Amino acid sequence: MTLHQDIRLVILDMAGTTVADGGLVERAFAAAARHVGADPAAGIDHVRATMGESKISVFRHLFGDETKAQEANGAFEAAYADLVGAGEVAALPGAREAVEELTAQGRTVVLSTGFARPTQDAILAALGWQDLVPLTLCPADAGGRGRPYPDMVLTAFLRTGAADAVGQIAVVGDTSYDMLSGVRAGAGLVAGVLTGAHDTQALRSAGATHVLDSVAELPRLLAKEGT
Repeated sequence: MTLHQDIRLVILDMAGTTVADGGLVERAFAAAARHVGADPAAGIDHVRATMGESKISVFRHLFGDETKAQEANGAFEAAYADLVGAGEVAALPGAREAVEELTAQGRTVVLSTGFARPTQDAILAALGWQDLVPLTLCPADAGGRGRPYPDMVLTAFLRTGAADAVGQIAVVGDTSYDMLSGVRAGAGLVAGVLTGAHDTQALRSAGATHVLDSVAELPRLLAKEGT
C-alpha cells in the first residue's frame, strides 16, 4: 500500500473543500432556474446530490434540451460571479496554510472545480490565490467531462509530471463525486472533508479512504508514516 509520504501530487477541490460555499451554489442554481422559467425547488435535490459535478452536466440532466441547459448554465455562472463579486466567497479556515504546508513538504498541489473557467478565475482572484498553485483545472481543461469521471485527476497527473504513478496521487474533496473521481483514477489516497456538501457515510460509500474534519488536517496526515 502506498505510504502517505509517497504522495507527490495533491488535487484539491475548491467549493466546500478549500473555499467556503455558504449555500452559494444553491442560490446561483435558483437564479438560473428562474431565468429559464423552471421551478428551483424541482431540481434542488438533484443539485445537492451531484455537488462536485460539472455544472453543465447537471443542467443537461435537469432540462434535457441542450439550448436550455446552456442558457441555464450561463445564468448560473453569472449569478455565482455576482455573489463572488459581492464579497460572498472566502477561504475555509486553514485552507491556504494547508496548501502552503503541502508545497513545503515537496508535494505539487492542484486546485480543481466543477465550475467553468471564468467562475474559477473569479474565485481565485477574490481570494488572492492566482499564484498559490502551479495548476488549476476545470472540466473544459480535461476534455469537457467533470467529476465523477477521472479526467481532471489524470490531466493533473499528465500536465504536472509530479508523480511517477497514479498511486502517488491524493484526491481531496467534500462530495461523493470527488471521491469517485479519485477512485476511478487509481489515486493512492482519496480523502473526504466534512466542510461541504456530503457526510461521512456518503463519502465512505463513494470510496473515501479517509474522512477529515477539514483540509487543514491533510498536511499532518500526509506527513505520517503509511497505513
